[in-house]
Amino acid sequence: MTEDNFAIFVNVILPLHLQQVYTYRVPKDWEAEIAVGKRVAIQFGAKKVYAGLIYQIHHTPPKNYEAKYIYSVLDEEPILDPKHFLFWDWISKYYLCSLGEVMQAALPAAFKLESATRIAANPSFELDQTELDDKEYLVYEALEVKHELTLEEISEIIQLKNVFPLLKSMVKKEMILIKEQLEERYKEKKITCLKLAPQFDEEPALEALFATLERNEKQLNYLLAYLHLRQHETDIDKALLVKTCNGTSAPLNTLIKKGIFIPYQMSVDRIQIAATPKEDFVLNQDQESAFVDIKKAWEEKDIVLLQGITGSGKTHVYVRLIQEQMEQGKQVLFLLPEIALTSQIVKRIRKFFGEACISYHSKYNDQEKVEIWQKVKDGRYQIIIGARSAVFLPFKDLGLCIVDEEHEGSYKQHDPSPRYHARDAAMILAKQSNCKTLLGSATPSMEVFYMAQQNKYAWVKMEKRFYEIEPPKIETANIAEERRVRSMMKDDISLQMHHAIEDALKQNEQVILFQNRRGYAPFLSCNKCEWVPKCKNCDISLTYHKYIDSLKCHYCGYTQQVPPTCGACGSTQLSLKGVGTEKVEDELKELYPLARIARLDLDAAKTKNGHEEIIRSFEERQFDILVGTQMLSKGLDFEHVSLVGVINADSLLSFPDFRAHERAMQMLLQVSGRAGRKHKQGRVVIQTSMPNHFVLQALLHQQYNALMERELEDRQKFAYPPFYRLIKLVLKHKDYKTVEQAALRLKYLMTGNVNAVMLGPESPHVSKIRNYYIKEILIKINRNNPELEAVKQAIRKSMTELNSDKIYRSVIVYADVDPG
Repeated sequence: MTEDNFAIFVNVILPLHLQQVYTYRVPKDWEAEIAVGKRVAIQFGAKKVYAGLIYQIHHTPPKNYEAKYIYSVLDEEPILDPKHFLFWDWISKYYLCSLGEVMQAALPAAFKLESATRIAANPSFELDQTELDDKEYLVYEALEVKHELTLEEISEIIQLKNVFPLLKSMVKKEMILIKEQLEERYKEKKITCLKLAPQFDEEPALEALFATLERNEKQLNYLLAYLHLRQHETDIDKALLVKTCNGTSAPLNTLIKKGIFIPYQMSVDRIQIAATPKEDFVLNQDQESAFVDIKKAWEEKDIVLLQGITGSGKTHVYVRLIQEQMEQGKQVLFLLPEIALTSQIVKRIRKFFGEACISYHSKYNDQEKVEIWQKVKDGRYQIIIGARSAVFLPFKDLGLCIVDEEHEGSYKQHDPSPRYHARDAAMILAKQSNCKTLLGSATPSMEVFYMAQQNKYAWVKMEKRFYEIEPPKIETANIAEERRVRSMMKDDISLQMHHAIEDALKQNEQVILFQNRRGYAPFLSCNKCEWVPKCKNCDISLTYHKYIDSLKCHYCGYTQQVPPTCGACGSTQLSLKGVGTEKVEDELKELYPLARIARLDLDAAKTKNGHEEIIRSFEERQFDILVGTQMLSKGLDFEHVSLVGVINADSLLSFPDFRAHERAMQMLLQVSGRAGRKHKQGRVVIQTSMPNHFVLQALLHQQYNALMERELEDRQKFAYPPFYRLIKLVLKHKDYKTVEQAALRLKYLMTGNVNAVMLGPESPHVSKIRNYYIKEILIKINRNNPELEAVKQAIRKSMTELNSDKIYRSVIVYADVDPG
């Protein structure tokens, strides 16, 4: 029996796009430390060191290569339990991505370590016998002082971006050694606390200290402030003590030098949640009925659709269901489509559950994410409210998944991989955790609507508003007719909209205006030859942004100044076309000079708490009118909004996508729901040049389900979801001919192996992004096809085969399963 039969091997997931896990050998010294879910330091490639995750432990050596040894085990406790890898496996298989890509999406960045390259002086190098050029000598001198340098530091020293030719020369001359060091990114946050020296514990000694400090008022104040704070706190923060005394730290430092105060370090949480007084509430009859129906439905089905009209009070039903899970000591995942929503919902949920509730989304920094991760794993946070990435948190004991506004497209991840849909992933997570799922929406997605209609999901409806107020009165403003009759139509605000805004402002009520395009104007155009400036990196027109007075690409960020003349014919007659949120804001300031106006879009809310500040200010009535993009349509609740205006519904109705009518109806119904939430019936004005469009007619008559039935017929006829599954294969390359040939080759490799309808290859609507030309192949698979798994495997195999061909190795190719 060989030594390998007794050796322990681990399969390790690396945070890289690799189609397999790699096997490493465990040294005897580390055998007792290894466990599934712990991170290990390993070498991958010639020199690079990474933190990989132990996926499996076994005794089988790899067949095609000799296993390298792991360097060390990085964690005392696993950062993931084995059950969480079941979820990762499903994501990887269903969305045709690697486990490394799942790891990249799931773990906070501070857990994903890779070595930093450091340059050190070679101790055996003799300067006298070697000729150095100026740059080599500069680096040599710096190493004499600092001993080790990073690549960035060397780049700064020699004032060159590319340092590799220089390093190659220095390695050849045996001047330097190249090291790879793995550095832990997460560091506990520590504060300096103070305690009174033990000799002053007794009353007489403390009295004597007071007598000593009587002449020094500032030092005495610090002692008095310390004793006051100690009545409420065990550990006194030095910074808090300085702040309490409104002074400098000099007198306090003197007391420390005298040995009166003893400083010590204490670890603290980065996320401090203030204790809030808890509220209670009583469900109304409709809510109570929905609550009972959901619980009853869960006896037979794992997934329930709660379809409640906007303002019906779904959140209170959620709270009561969460309450039940809390009483059983379980955790709840509450998914929301946008960061903009989380702050308002967290505030509302904390009223009932206090500090047991935490939000999780991309605005947290890496250190904060690690702390949330560890507390969720330990079960210290019971309610996690988050955007899509929250599905990857390591729940200790999950009892319920709630997906609010389940129809929202933002639940779908587009780039980078894995391109998962958080709603679908949450349903699988719930199934693997033996718990139930509640999908909430006033406007269910076609897929969920169909599953409920087919009795695969239970269906509970709430058809009355919470305060028994009628749904908002919806009316259309025909802008095409108004422009024809009234050529003097004031910019982009129709007369009907103008009067409605005036009425609302006169009654001291708030207004929301929706325009689903940010910037000032979508494009600039020559009046003579219709030339439009385009991005130099992408196949898209540039958007004009007034606040930077420049044209900007929303795909790659490229900006340029507004050209004084046409780039084609030289004419100076250039004009801005279309309307964005910035332009609407400007027009409103002209029309209503006394109104306080705010804007909510990606440009206005770039800071960590940008969304939150704008929403809070509007809630507190610091603004009268809020202009925004689709962020406004997602479940926000404003008490004093009586009017919602849609600036242009035509762009929603005419978008070239099979989901356009479904999405238009959802967005218009959702944004309409922001009007008249509590005290009175709201009003909605929709500007359009197509008032008789069947989507708008369905909206006016509140016939959402009838529209969905009509759309279902079309979807079945043209082989689209929910009757067919879609997989979109995307190929990208900087050379058009290469990507075109690669797409044709990929289709050829799949022909005969993939039992499904294949369309393309075609160029998408935007055919070049960031200098990469794009081709797409759309695959349609019948939902009842029993060979779905085999089809996916054939697709994966064809993609791998394409990339193994040296001609197409540089082509980026990926699958987008269930594209949004």
